[in-house]
Amino acid sequence: MGLWGTKVDAIDHYTSQIQKLNEEEAVERERVKKDPDAIVPAAFVSFKSRWAAAVCAQTQLCRNPTLWLTEWAPEPRDVYWDNFAIPYFELTIRRLIIAVALFFLIFFFMIPIAFVQSLANIEGIQKVFPFLKPLIRIESVKSVIQGFLPGIVLKIFLAVLPQILMTMSKIEGYPSISALDRKSAAKYHMFILVNIFLGSIITGSALQQLKTFIDLPPTEIPKTIGVYIPMKANFFITYIMVDGWAGVAAEILRLVPLVLFHLKNTFLVKTEQDRYEAMEPGSIDFPVGEPRIQLYILLGLVYAPITPFLLPFIIIFLAFAYVVFRNQVINVYDPKYESAAAFWPDVHKRVVIGLFISQLLLLGLLSTKKIGRNHFALLPLPVLTIWFFMYCKGRFESGFIRFPLQEAMVKDTLERATEPQFNLKAYLKDAYMHPVFKSSDVEKSDFTFEEEKSPLVATTRVATKLSPDVHSSSPVQSDA
Repeated sequence: MGLWGTKVDAIDHYTSQIQKLNEEEAVERERVKKDPDAIVPAAFVSFKSRWAAAVCAQTQLCRNPTLWLTEWAPEPRDVYWDNFAIPYFELTIRRLIIAVALFFLIFFFMIPIAFVQSLANIEGIQKVFPFLKPLIRIESVKSVIQGFLPGIVLKIFLAVLPQILMTMSKIEGYPSISALDRKSAAKYHMFILVNIFLGSIITGSALQQLKTFIDLPPTEIPKTIGVYIPMKANFFITYIMVDGWAGVAAEILRLVPLVLFHLKNTFLVKTEQDRYEAMEPGSIDFPVGEPRIQLYILLGLVYAPITPFLLPFIIIFLAFAYVVFRNQVINVYDPKYESAAAFWPDVHKRVVIGLFISQLLLLGLLSTKKIGRNHFALLPLPVLTIWFFMYCKGRFESGFIRFPLQEAMVKDTLERATEPQFNLKAYLKDAYMHPVFKSSDVEKSDFTFEEEKSPLVATTRVATKLSPDVHSSSPVQSDA
């Protein structure tokens, strides 16, 4: 602890410590390589051509469908190693358990919030913490507890929710970071749909809403919700301005990252490299941002035929969100992986779900008006919407999850003609190496540097990061 002992030079001391740790890491790596218990029944397989990889990844290789399962590997940056070798049966059990847990999380989420907020009042605090009675009797403290504490507690729970959903997705066993983001976004969208949209229309917790829906005949549910929708238009207009417009403004200002940068710059930054790392903006938060935008699209679809006065607020939000997020993606955020457009089918599905919900609620509202049975003329509308979704899914989804053999053959032929000396093994040798086996002194191959200099998404920030000026002053390392 620096209190006694021989005084030595700090640089020499820590250099020797680093060398010692490197030697211990090398010994441990060799031990793991020779340990038969460290071998897992899963692997990354590389091929000499794209055509062979596409055939292997997209076909059934064995007569027994449970003996050998293949799928496309995520790119090296996208691999989530903790879920790499989970047995198929265990995956099924995990996802069943998480589905049940998600149901209870959505419909019982208000119970822990109500319990904590019950402690956020004067009587609850005095009962649990009697020694705080003298402090609570102070008028200013009492007003803060009654005015701000319940809202802060709710905000904290909602801030923790995305982390809970991400943890649930990790337990489900998806092997890539992009798949975890997609599944977390789907769970968050379901939560928003029930607890914010339906919860704002029908007052009460989701559990009370569930009880209400169970007591009603199935044909009465759209009618019940449709009656409440016009009454909540003013609330949603306020919600769009407070949460939507303010959220877009907060996104472009980035006050929290600005404050964190100045704190790091004051207390932690010692070199130019440290300063550049302190400025690291991260990547776009898809599991939270996309479901929130889907909520506003849903509001626009629902209120377009009922309360068109709400549409200008939605249009302004979407226009600002487009401009702001376009700037953030191009000039601010760093993409942490490339998912090959795997997100679009989920986004399209949620848009169609919003359209289907809006049509059902419009039918429910019209059924309460004195127009006889004329509202039955709209019954084909949700049926056609479902047909349209199934048509799009069957017709176009394969383009997002499969790689055409024609395209693979064209690229292979072009590569052999333009780069006959290209050696793919030199890149693949270390591309899918587990982080445990990567040491700090491993030199990068020329292919890795070439890939870093030619990103798939050539953002302004990446161009600045790879400029000679930045490299000369503060070299940047990459795990790709």
